[in-house]
Amino acid sequence: MNSVDLNCDMGESFGTYSLGNDAALMEFVSSVNIACGFHAGDPGVMRDTVRLALEKNLAIGAHPGLPDLTGFGRRVMEISPREAYNIVVYQIGALDGFVRAGGGKLHHVKPHGALYNMAAKDEQLAQAIAQAVKDTDPTLVLYGLSGSALTIAGENAGLNVANEVFADRTYQPDGTLTPRSRPDALIHSDEVALNQVIGMIREGKVRATNGQWADIRADTICIHGDGSHALEFARKIAQMLTQQHISIQAG
Repeated sequence: MNSVDLNCDMGESFGTYSLGNDAALMEFVSSVNIACGFHAGDPGVMRDTVRLALEKNLAIGAHPGLPDLTGFGRRVMEISPREAYNIVVYQIGALDGFVRAGGGKLHHVKPHGALYNMAAKDEQLAQAIAQAVKDTDPTLVLYGLSGSALTIAGENAGLNVANEVFADRTYQPDGTLTPRSRPDALIHSDEVALNQVIGMIREGKVRATNGQWADIRADTICIHGDGSHALEFARKIAQMLTQQHISIQAG
């Protein structure tokens, strides 16, 4: 693989907003996933984040989540496929409005948090989300966990799909992410995270928490922008990819 997309979740703030860390991170990524108001973000934050992403010529994605501001969209909620369809269409439309108003075009959709993880395993939920994306704009790319029910549903719906991997998360033997409720869910060593990324790109494999290897496809790599050293890590991963002669660009 000679190129890979590097994406980051952004616009996850409210009210008076400083682009600060998001602006700095945009120097190292090729695509951004912008919160649409359900788990985080508001109209002002959405507009400002979209504006800067357009100035940086980044691929812009809608980042729809569950209606759970208090839990930041990371708590599992019992929703029907119909409800999932409706909230995804609603949130895509909200962000798409700001992108169009700024003279750009929406590139992709990446569900957030619990909605993302639920759709990775629940086929009906995954199909509803894929259909919501297709019905809104069939040219949009659907970002989903590599090899998950969501990416399969996207492919079956005829969408372009980007299989996503995570630099700073650990994996289970079936290729799913280790739940955040577990103490070993996050990778705290930059060296370990960088080695994991290279292995996923070059070998198509990731070592699970039990030591076994899981097959994986890395079309896009997610880095989290809310950690204490997120900017430093973004710089390191961008430098590492460049040294490995892997260009950073959205598909």
